[in-house]
Amino acid sequence: MTEAQIKIKRTESVLLELIPQALGGMNDKRLHELNIIDIKCSRGKSDAKVFIDPSEYSEQEKRDYLKLLRKARPIVETYCLKDQGWYRCPTFTFEFDEHLKQAQNIDDLFKKIAKDRGEE
Repeated sequence: MTEAQIKIKRTESVLLELIPQALGGMNDKRLHELNIIDIKCSRGKSDAKVFIDPSEYSEQEKRDYLKLLRKARPIVETYCLKDQGWYRCPTFTFEFDEHLKQAQNIDDLFKKIAKDRGEE
């Protein structure tokens, strides 16, 4: 792992702690219950994707939460700037993490293929 990669991982780790704190300090109780799974920063740390656990939300609720988070983004970025004393904070993009669901679907497909081959 290079030094630049280590710095990015360190930033991601710090943001993983700060973003839930910032959301927890807001007046909207719905934002308090969001579970942040992971954060991926771009190479230059100018952008960061914030992945949220989608397990218990319907599609309409997901859209509502994303709308709330888009409005709260500047407040969260300001919180991170002030807490860490950074000159510049990454621009956050919030999205629900669908990778786990996709991996489960692929596993189900492999099981089905194995079952079909076993029957032939």
